[in-house]
Amino acid sequence: MSEEMKNPAAEAQEPVEAASEKENTAAEQEKEPKKEKKKDKKKDLAAELEAAKAKAEAAEAAAAAAKDQLMRTAAEYENFRKRSAREQDAAFNNGVGFAVNQILAILDTLEMAANAPTEDENYKKGVMMTLDKAAQAFKTLKVEEIPALGLAFDPELHSAVMQQPAEEGQESGTIVQVFQKGYKLGDKVVRHATVVVAE
Repeated sequence: MSEEMKNPAAEAQEPVEAASEKENTAAEQEKEPKKEKKKDKKKDLAAELEAAKAKAEAAEAAAAAAKDQLMRTAAEYENFRKRSAREQDAAFNNGVGFAVNQILAILDTLEMAANAPTEDENYKKGVMMTLDKAAQAFKTLKVEEIPALGLAFDPELHSAVMQQPAEEGQESGTIVQVFQKGYKLGDKVVRHATVVVAE
């Protein structure tokens, strides 16, 4: 017999081994795409994670910018509100100052009438009552008389029209006589006091 005939089991084994090699190769080939798929999934997850991080950072930056803008707007509004209140107060005070300035001439005349010698007590009483009412109205409007007599001359509050020699015990620059009373509204001078100052 020939050698081929002698070993039929060996021949049968060869196709089995070849088949198992093919199966192993096919199994390995199947494993490789699975590994690649896992790697691709990991890469996709990492990319999605990076994209999510970038979106979160962008959202945080947008939120911070919006908060900053909101705070600036709130600060601008607060400044506007304060400025408007100051301007409104100033406009009101200017109006009051103008009105008081117009009334002061009348008040000066009433004071001259009150200081004038008269025998009619009712007349004098009526003038004094009018002056008292004017003083109450000025107090309500927060208009104050500027103190002058016996004080040191202040060019911010007083207007000197004359100087006279200082008497004994008087300091130079002291106000010795008031010709016309001065008034102020808060810190604003409505009318300077007209005074005589010691040399």
